[in-house]
Amino acid sequence: MTPNSPVHSETPQPGQIPVAPPAPARNSVFFGLNGLRAGWRLLIFIAIVTILGRAIGSIPPLRHLLRSLGTKGAITPAELLLSEALSLTVLVIGAAIMARIEKRSFAHYGLPMNRAFGKLFWLGLPLGFVGLSVLLAAIAALHGFSLEGLAVSQGLALKYALLYALGFFLVGFFEEFSFRGYLQSTLGSGIGFWPAAIILAICFGALHLGNPGEAKFGAIMAGSFGLLAAFSLFRTGTIWFAIGMHAAWDWGETFFYGVPDSGLLARGHLLNSSFHGANWLTGGSVGPEGSLLVFPVLLLMALVIHLMFPARRANP
Repeated sequence: MTPNSPVHSETPQPGQIPVAPPAPARNSVFFGLNGLRAGWRLLIFIAIVTILGRAIGSIPPLRHLLRSLGTKGAITPAELLLSEALSLTVLVIGAAIMARIEKRSFAHYGLPMNRAFGKLFWLGLPLGFVGLSVLLAAIAALHGFSLEGLAVSQGLALKYALLYALGFFLVGFFEEFSFRGYLQSTLGSGIGFWPAAIILAICFGALHLGNPGEAKFGAIMAGSFGLLAAFSLFRTGTIWFAIGMHAAWDWGETFFYGVPDSGLLARGHLLNSSFHGANWLTGGSVGPEGSLLVFPVLLLMALVIHLMFPARRANP
């Protein structure tokens, strides 16, 4: 979140020597009171990430390796780890360059490194997993979901559990730092926190339409999850809680329950499961994220965040 601007009193206090207010920064198409305008900073950041991403993606060994690991319509640990690690590397380099240009730290982008894997991250994990479990339990209560035993042996289960845990941590880190980190901080500095959060949630949902098996309703749900993550940022001041919540939701969906995640199934999941019934209940090819029941669950999760992190009173 962007820190509040300092408030200068125009009326001198008793015994205080009047001081002339600071001269305003130059105001133009490119610069405002806070320096380079937010829109230009966003364009520079997007250009850096795009150019760097294409440069890394064009390296022949990496390109061939990604193609060999890729499986259309399915998630594998190797592809997930490699693709997300590369994406996160590009993102962090881009943000580091912008932090140098803007003379800021990652804490300004909602990512204080001294709080990495701290209390907020570990509090986000159970909320993400329990939220998904409540959603699937509600679908099962209406006879739309059932579990059918283990899909892998105990030895393989531990291996896949750890690989997918790391993979979905990278997913949560990448997506939250992208949309609720740098983009939210920069766009929010120009138009305000919640207008920026709404715009970015729409973009976040729209990007999910590129997944095989995804549908418009699932994309709307993804955007709604983006608003929930933004709410956690608004209340905690960092994205660490959202990273944990996001990673645990995806891990539970993909590995633990073995259900589609935004239209994608995983190879090497723990449980065999099946859906039966109307798409409005089960989510169809999208998975539980496409169920109408997801919205009450997200509202319940928002209530939990509200109770865990009460709104702070504004400083005088």
